[in-house]
Amino acid sequence: MLDVTSQPRKPENGVPALHEYLDDTFQRMRPYLIQTLEELVRIPSENLPPHGNERACQQYVARQLESFGLTPDVYLPRDVARLETHPEYWPDRDYSDRPNVNAVLRGRGGRSLVLSGHIDTVPADTPVEWRHNPFGAITEDGRLYGRGSWDMKAGVAMNLMVLRVLHEAGASLGGDLIFETVVDEEFGGVNGTLAARLRGYTADAAIITEPTHLKICPAQRGGQVIHVELRGSGGMLSPGETSGRVTEQLAHLLAAVPAFARERESRVAIHPYYADCAEPFAAWVTNIATGKWGWTQPITVAERCRIELYFQTMPDETRDQAHADFERWWSATLDARPDLFRIRPTVHVPMRWLPGSSMASDQPLVTELEAAARSVGLAPGVEGLDAPSDMYIFQRCFQMPALMWGPSGGNAHQADEFVDIESLVQAARALLQMVHRWCGVEVPAR
Repeated sequence: MLDVTSQPRKPENGVPALHEYLDDTFQRMRPYLIQTLEELVRIPSENLPPHGNERACQQYVARQLESFGLTPDVYLPRDVARLETHPEYWPDRDYSDRPNVNAVLRGRGGRSLVLSGHIDTVPADTPVEWRHNPFGAITEDGRLYGRGSWDMKAGVAMNLMVLRVLHEAGASLGGDLIFETVVDEEFGGVNGTLAARLRGYTADAAIITEPTHLKICPAQRGGQVIHVELRGSGGMLSPGETSGRVTEQLAHLLAAVPAFARERESRVAIHPYYADCAEPFAAWVTNIATGKWGWTQPITVAERCRIELYFQTMPDETRDQAHADFERWWSATLDARPDLFRIRPTVHVPMRWLPGSSMASDQPLVTELEAAARSVGLAPGVEGLDAPSDMYIFQRCFQMPALMWGPSGGNAHQADEFVDIESLVQAARALLQMVHRWCGVEVPAR
C-alpha cells in the first residue's frame, strides 16, 4: 500500500500554490506510477490480427478506474452504432473479446480533454531473442523492460497516474477529463479509436500519450504496408533458364527501393515539421520470407518469395497521391527487367493506409503543454512524430485538436523494448500540470 498519510496542507486555489500542491501529491504517488506500469506490462495484450488478447489488461484498467470512484464504460467496438458504416472503418477484425474502456471525470462546463492510449501491443515474438522476459517488467539501470513498456503502456500508466493524483487531492475540474484505453491500434487497426469517438467521447482537445522522447508532437507521418509475392524458376538439378529466379528478382527490387524514396523526395513537398528529417520519404523492406529454415528443407533455389514493403508519407498527402507514386515506381521497376519478371509479382495491401495529420504549433493545446512542461523543468521541442498513429482520427475525422506526448525509451516493436523511468516520471508530471491548466483544477481547503 502507498503511504498517503503525510499530506501537505491543501492550498487556496491560486495557480502557483495549486501547481506546487499537485506536484507534491504527484511525488508522493510516484510509486503508483511505476507499479502500474509494471502490472500493465505483466499482463499480455498482444494484437494478433484479426484477433487480440487485450481483455485481461482492460479489466485491470477498469478496476483502477473504479478505485478512483469512476464508472468505467467497458464496451466492444463492434457494438458501437455506425462504426461499420464509417468511411474509416477497416473490415475483417474480430472484436468479440476485445473491449475499449472509457471513463469521465466530470467538470463544470469548462474546456474538456481526452487522455487517450492504446492498450494493445505488437506480439512479443521477434526474430531476435529477448535478453529480458518480455512480460517480466524487469527494471535495470533506470529502464523498465517489457513488451509494450514504451509503446505504449507507459502512456496508459501516465494517464492513470493523473487520475490517481486528482483523486487523492480531492480535486474537482472545470472541464471534463475523459480517459480511454482503446484496442487494436497496432497493425493499422484504429477501429477502437474510431469507436470511442462514435460512442460520444469527444472533447475540446486530446492528448495521446504515445512515446515521443519528451517532444510535443502535433503531427504524424502517414504510412502504407505492401505485401508482394515473387514467383520464378527454382530447383537445383533440373535444366532450365538461369534468369528469372526469385533470388534475382529480390536483388533487383532491393536495389530499387532507395530510388523510390529519392523519386518521392524530388516530387513531393516536405512538410515543415519534417524539414530536418534524415529520411523524409522513408521506404524500407521490413520482411523477407522464402520458406522454412532447417534440415527438413532441401537445398534448392526458392520458387516463391514474400516481401513486406513499407513507405511513409507527409501529413498532407492523400492516399491517391501516395498510391499513384508507388504504382509508378513499381511498374517502372518491373518493366526495366522483363527477363526477370516473366511471372508478374502479386501485390496485396494487408492493412489500411494510415494518413498523416498535423496542426499548427501555435495552437493553444501546443503552447499550453509547452508551458506545463516548463513548469516542471522541461524544455520540450515541437516536432512531427516519425511514424503513423491513430491521431489522424481526432484531427482529420473529428476536427479535434490533438497531439502526442510521452517518455523516452527504445526498441519499440523489437526485442528488449524499454522505457526510461525518469523520463516517464517527468512526462507524467507535465501531463498533470497540463490537465490543471487546460481543464482547471480546484481542491477543497483544509
